Order: sequence, then C-alpha cells, then structure tokens
Amino acid sequence: MNRSILIILCDFLLVTLVAFSNVDSGRSPQIDARTAAGIRAAGGDKDVVGTLKLALEDEKQSREKLTAHLQTSEQALAQHEQKVRQFQESLRKAEELARQLEQERAALSVQASVAQARLTEIESKLAAASTENIVSKTKLESLQADLKRQEREAESLQLKLTATERAAEMTLAEKQQLNAQLQVSEVEKRLTREQVAELRGTVAVEREDKAKLQQHATSLATNVASLAQKSVELTQELRDNRALAPNAIYSQFLSNRITAKFDALRAGYFGRDVTKEKTSQCVIFTEGAQNYLLFHVDDTPLTLWNPGTDWNKLSVILSRGKVAFSGVRLSFLAEDPRIVVMPIGLAQAKQFNVQIYQAAADPFRFQEAVIVGANEGYYGESRFQIDPTTPHYVKLDRSLIRGLFGKFNPSRGDLVLTKTGELLGIMANSEYCAVLNRVTASRTIQLGSDISGQQTGQLLSQLHDRVGQMPVKLQ
Repeated sequence: MNRSILIILCDFLLVTLVAFSNVDSGRSPQIDARTAAGIRAAGGDKDVVGTLKLALEDEKQSREKLTAHLQTSEQALAQHEQKVRQFQESLRKAEELARQLEQERAALSVQASVAQARLTEIESKLAAASTENIVSKTKLESLQADLKRQEREAESLQLKLTATERAAEMTLAEKQQLNAQLQVSEVEKRLTREQVAELRGTVAVEREDKAKLQQHATSLATNVASLAQKSVELTQELRDNRALAPNAIYSQFLSNRITAKFDALRAGYFGRDVTKEKTSQCVIFTEGAQNYLLFHVDDTPLTLWNPGTDWNKLSVILSRGKVAFSGVRLSFLAEDPRIVVMPIGLAQAKQFNVQIYQAAADPFRFQEAVIVGANEGYYGESRFQIDPTTPHYVKLDRSLIRGLFGKFNPSRGDLVLTKTGELLGIMANSEYCAVLNRVTASRTIQLGSDISGQQTGQLLSQLHDRVGQMPVKLQ
C-alpha cells in the first residue's frame, strides 16, 4: 500500500470519528472548517496525529459548553424552587392573618353585646330612679302638711297657756280682796298650776316633735336632691354613649370649621423671591388645658424633604366670618412630625364662637368612626382596627367604608371623629390615623415676616429623616 492510499483511509476514519463525536451536542455531522483544514494539511507533509489532536480539542470544547449549560439550568431550577417556597410562606401568613381577623371580629361582637346590655341596664336604672323620685316628692309633701298642722296646734296651745297665766294673775289679785273665798281660790290656784304644768309639758313635747319633723323633712329634701343629681348623671351618661349619625357629625363640622390662609416666601434663583400660598380648613380641639388648631403638614406651604427649604417668611391668618387672628407658631408632634398643631388662647377661641372639639377620652368605645375630608368636602363611616405594633395609631378598614359622599377612599389630612362627635385623630397616610390622646411638640417654627434665622431648611430635613425612620406602613 502506497502513501496516497494510506492518507485517504486516514481521512475517511477521521471524518467518521468527528461525525460521531458531535452527535450529542446537536451539531451537524459535517466537518467544520478547522477540521477540514487540518485534514488538508495532513494531506501534505503533516502528521495524522496532529489532526486527531485537533478533533479531540473540539470535542473537549463542546463538552465544556454542555457543562456550562447544565450549571445554568440547575441554577434556574434552584431559583424556581426558592420562589415556590416563598409563595408557600406568603400563603401561610395570609391564612394566619385571616384567622386573627376572625378572632378579632368575634371579640368585637362580644364587646358590642356587652355595651348593649349595659345600655339596657342604665335605662332600667333611670326609670327606677324617676319612679323613686316621684314617690319621695309625694312623701315630702305629706310630711310638710303634717308639720304645718303641728305648728298650728302648738300655736293654739301657746295661746291657751297665755290665757291661763293671765287667769292665775287675776286669781292672786282677787285673793287679797276675797279672804272668804281663800280656800276656794287656793284650790283653783293649785288646779290652775297643775293645768299650766301639763300645758307646758304638752308644748315641750310638741316642740320636740316639730324639731324631729323638721329634721326628717330636711333629710327627705337631701334625698330628693341626691336622686335628682343621680338622674341628671344617668341622663348625661346616656347622652355621652348615644351614637350620632354621620350627617349630624358632618353638619357640626361645617358649622365649626375655621379657614387658615398661609403666606410663605423664600429666595429664588437670580435673586428673585418665590411666594407660596395655601388655604386650608381646620377645627379647634382641646387636650389637657391647651387649645390647638389641627393640620396635616400637606395643608401648609411646608414640605418635609431632604434637602429642606429655607423660608424667609411664614404667616397665617385664621378667620371665621368677621373674626380674624394671626397665628403665632407651628409645632410638629413628636409621635409623627407630619401632624402639625397651632396653639390658640381660650379668649381667641371663644371669639370664633365655634365648638371646641374634645380629644376622645375613650377612642375605642365604638368599632366605627366618621371620616371628614376637611378640604375635599366628603365624609363617610368606616370601621377601624387596633394595631398592637403601632400603639398611637389605628388602622382604618378601607374595604368597609360605608356612606362615603364625594370620594371613594380617605386620604392623609382627613379628620377622624368618634360616633359621639369627639376628635379621634387625623389621617397620617391613607390607611393609618394618628390618635390625638396626647400632644407633645418636638420642633416649633415661630411665625412672622422674617424667619430666616430659624434655619427652616435644616429643621424640615431632620423631620423628613424622622419620618423615614418610622415603620414602612406608617410612612
């Protein structure tokens, strides 16, 4: 066999080997350009071993690509399994939350039953107290009539006593003149004295009975006054526990709101001043011994941001009808800097001639609250829940809002009132209401035409960071 035939046989075997090595990788059984070049080169002066090395190197590269593809597939499978586990955990938490909500609903139902039973008991007590009051008044009138009758009898006995004493004096005078009738006169005198003594004893007894009757009448009058006071207290308790209709609560708000017109100024670009005006509606509420006007920071020209804005002027005019005053200072609450209050004196508050809302002493007495859009003109009724992780807030159930007029869902800055018309709080965001059971100011801005020295930009930036540190659900 000559050299040419041997080369042809080697080429055929090499082509067959390369074709079978590329079947698993999905490649075409054709010989690539590099292999063909190697074969052609082998047809020259090169060795067949070099050609085989090239084929083996191609197969090695193919296997490395298959290994890399397999690793990528395994990583994708692991990520898919991790997502499945996450979905299963989320499903478990949702089921647990559903069970907790059902338990809370059952507990609230029991509380409602207890409150209804207490209301029935109070009404029974009020009816009994009214009946007892009528009986006591009748008895008092009877005793007073007896007392007057005893007084008349005592006066009659006193007149008899006076007449008897005059008769005794006349008897003594006649004794000197009528010696013959001395014994008769002495007998009459003795009898008269005995009668006088008896009459005096009778008068003393009558006076003692009169004193006892007077004391008894005083005691009855005291009892009647006590019953009347208890009746007033029961009536007040019933009034305090009686829920008002949302229409009545909103009507009270419309009659007692005050207009606040803010005017702010800051330095702009190229030395030009930038002004900003804001008009909001607010109410006066009292907490402790101090009265406040209540705002959300969005109701003012201020914005909590980083970096904050340095304002050169910030003033506000509070007006209702013909009465108007200038605000003195704005205070940001320590619990939530987005809630802003403006202190107002009692004399000024009275001049506005509006109702001063009371901060709710028992905010959780009812399961529902009335939401009032102070600047949007809507109101409605919504259930709320206590969140143990946010003790100074309550969460409004946006899915159960009933009778909302003018808008579908509440938003931040809306006022939240109890069913008895007390101020529960103000919406910090669209879900959570900040409860105003205490007012503690953290930072304050003195209002005026020149506030550039108060560094409002730094203050607003710090308050923005404070909000950012709050739980995400409250932001």
